[in-house]
Amino acid sequence: MNKLALYCRSGFEKEVAAEITEHAADLGIFGFARVQEQSGYVIFECYQPNEADRLAREVPFNRLIFARQMLVVADLLENLDPTDRISPIVATFEKISEQINLRLSTELFVETADTNESKELSTFCRKFTVPLRQALKKKGWLTANAKKSGLFLHCFFVKPNCCYVGYSYINNHSDHFMGIPRLKFPSDAPSRSTLKLEEAILTFIPRKEESKRLNENMIAVDLGACPGGWSYQLVKRGLFVYAVDHGKMAESLHETGRIEHCAEDGFKFQPPKRKKVDWLVCDMVEQPGRITNLIAKWLVNGWCRETIFNLKLPMKKRYQEVRQCLENLTEMLNKQHFTFEIWAKHLYHDREEITVHIVLK
Repeated sequence: MNKLALYCRSGFEKEVAAEITEHAADLGIFGFARVQEQSGYVIFECYQPNEADRLAREVPFNRLIFARQMLVVADLLENLDPTDRISPIVATFEKISEQINLRLSTELFVETADTNESKELSTFCRKFTVPLRQALKKKGWLTANAKKSGLFLHCFFVKPNCCYVGYSYINNHSDHFMGIPRLKFPSDAPSRSTLKLEEAILTFIPRKEESKRLNENMIAVDLGACPGGWSYQLVKRGLFVYAVDHGKMAESLHETGRIEHCAEDGFKFQPPKRKKVDWLVCDMVEQPGRITNLIAKWLVNGWCRETIFNLKLPMKKRYQEVRQCLENLTEMLNKQHFTFEIWAKHLYHDREEITVHIVLK
C-alpha cells in the first residue's frame, strides 16, 4: 500500500501533482505522481511502503487546494471479469485488512472520475454499490458507528474492468461522494454563481458556527455584486449587504430591503463611516495579484474581519500563482501582527479560479 489517489477537476491534474509532491516532501516522504491529463485524478506513488497511509493521516485534507478527495489505494485491478468483479475487489480489501482494521469502516463509495467520458461509468457505479456493500458487510466491515477515527472504503473505477480499491480517514477526507457537495440551485437566485458562495460557506465555516458568524445583526460588502448571486446568499442568512457594482442588481434582492446598491468601482469603494462591516465577499474578474492587494487593504485597514473571495487563475503556472498570492497575503497580514486563518480551495462550482477564506482572530 504505497499509493495515494487524489480526485480533482478535469484539467487540474498537474496542480494536484505539484501540491501533493510538495506536501509529501515537507514530511520527508518522496515519490512520483502519475498524471494523465483530463483524467480527473492523480496517483501519487511513494517510494517506501506504508508511506501513503502516513500521507492520508498527516497531510491536512482541508489544506489541499486542488484535491477533492484523498485516499490510500492498492495496485490497480485490471481486466476484471464482467461476470464477477466483486471477488477480486473483496480479495483486495482482505489484503488491506491485514494492515488496516477495516472493522472501523462505516461507509462505501463506489466512484469514478468527474469527466464527460465517465458519465456512463457513474451509472454502473451506482448499480454496483449495493451488491459490493452486501459482500463487504458479510466480512464484518461497514458496520462501525460513525466516529472521527473511522474509515470510508472506496472502489474507484477508471474503466468498467479496472479499479483502485482503498480507504480514506473520516477525520481527514471529504465526506461527499466523489468529493462533490450536491447543491440545488435556488429558483429565486439571480445567477448560478450563487452556488460558489454557498459551497464556500459550507466548506469553510463549520455548520454549528454558521448562525453565529452569518446573521441578521451583521453587515457585508459584496464587491462586483451584479446581478446578485453572492449577495443572495448573504441576504438569505439575514445580513444587510452593500452591493457594489456599476451593473444592475436583481429586483428581487431590492424587494428584501436588505441591500443597498452602490454603483461604484469595487477597487475604489470604501465602507460607510460609522458602519461596522463584518464580511467582505468578492467575485470580480480581475488579475489575482490585484485582488490579493485589494483584500489585504480591507483587512489591514480594519474594514472587515472575515472575507471570502475568488482568485481567477492564469492558464499556465496556476499552482505557482496561487502560492504566490497566498504567500503575499500571509506576509502582509503578518507585518501587521494579525492572528488569522487562511484557507483556499478549488471548489466544485469554481472553474478557472479558487476560493479563499480569511478570518481575523
